[in-house]
Amino acid sequence: MDPLTTEIVVVGGGPGGYAAAFYAADLGKKVILVERDKRLGGVCLNRGCIPSKALLNATHAISLARESAHRGITFTAPVIQVDQLRAWKDSILQKLAGGIALLAQKRGVKVIFGRAHFEGSNSLRVESETGQQFITYEQAIIATGSKAAMPKAFDLGNPRIMTSTEALEVPDIPENLLVVGGGYIGMELGTVYATLGSKVVMVEALDSILLGADPDLARPVLAYARKNFKELRLKAKVLKMSTSGKQIKVEVEVGGEKKEELYDRVLVAVGRVPNTENLGLENTKVALDEKGFIKVDAQQRTADPAIFAIGDIAGGILLAHKASREARNAVEVITGESEAREKFIIPAVVFTDPEVAWCGLTEAEAREKGLTVEVAKFPWGASGRALTLDRTDGLTKLIIDPATERILGVGIVGAGAGELIAEGVLAVEMGATAKDLALSVHPHPTLSETMMEAAEVFFGHPTHTLPIKKK
Repeated sequence: MDPLTTEIVVVGGGPGGYAAAFYAADLGKKVILVERDKRLGGVCLNRGCIPSKALLNATHAISLARESAHRGITFTAPVIQVDQLRAWKDSILQKLAGGIALLAQKRGVKVIFGRAHFEGSNSLRVESETGQQFITYEQAIIATGSKAAMPKAFDLGNPRIMTSTEALEVPDIPENLLVVGGGYIGMELGTVYATLGSKVVMVEALDSILLGADPDLARPVLAYARKNFKELRLKAKVLKMSTSGKQIKVEVEVGGEKKEELYDRVLVAVGRVPNTENLGLENTKVALDEKGFIKVDAQQRTADPAIFAIGDIAGGILLAHKASREARNAVEVITGESEAREKFIIPAVVFTDPEVAWCGLTEAEAREKGLTVEVAKFPWGASGRALTLDRTDGLTKLIIDPATERILGVGIVGAGAGELIAEGVLAVEMGATAKDLALSVHPHPTLSETMMEAAEVFFGHPTHTLPIKKK
């Protein structure tokens, strides 16, 4: 094939890559988007955010039915058709991927499916089933993302030892499932399988789950896991695994005691690693850090003037919306729209039961940095809407600068926390004060009122809880 020439080539068609390609095309640039998989969307759409949320929503219906008995409404036990559940989940992915492909076509973005390999700072080779295609470009944006980590000690080549990728395919509902890792992936998928009927044992090396979340936000999720999982083991380690017939033999250390157990399947959820291998980066000036992530500056520039990197591959918080925001940064620098990166707030959401979400400064970070802050909390037990939902296990809190009354951070745990945190992001981004939030009329009865009432707690005159006297 004759070589292709373009202004911008984007390597990776996930939420960072296609966002960059689309934005660059909207700004008048000639763009080629290269994707290794057979459809666009990246890990988030195909093997991450979207399929996991589909399964969480589906299984939440089971939980709602089980919990309705005390309301005087009783359902028969659910009958789970795994093949139909999987097909429904896959239909969502196909629709979304098809929509992204159509948007690329309408924008004039040329999409090439194949494995990209950098030949130099301004040239790329794409290998596909139909052969090789060479591309020369002015600027490249690398957005190849990350993949689930699998420690060598656990990598037996046995399909019964899964990462999130395999677990989201729901191959079956194992009677006994071991989840290694109490981060957001382990907790979300542990919740899915526990609700489907698996006896879930979770092992976490740390003394708590959901690293990064304040303890008071993680506490309701911890309570849910202890109630719905067969067992939750903190400060425990999985030492080794081996195949034992149709099961996995696992050696676990709990409380200093070692023991062997058998599981039908094991889910390893111990983090993610960058997709930098076999990219040909050694043929460029791109530099990697000690963990294999691409080093970038504030404008997403790498050490190679012709190459930018965004999203998971550039390290930091590995979240889809962070990749999308960095995509806009990189494109604006390339097109001359902007040279200075604005400091932006990246919210984190864990779609467990209950959901956990936070943005800006956390209470733990404030303590570590020695900052003087005030924390205003509103318990959902005082929320009329939370009571009607039978979800009084929630909490909304604000991290406030007492001198300026600016909102520095927001944390929420409870039903729909992921939807509510956007108001917190806006408040922190805009430099809003607690007074701004307290005076903004929120509809009643809604969970969003808890944001307003938390601000009123700060001033000492909340309506639905007793005021806390300030020292």
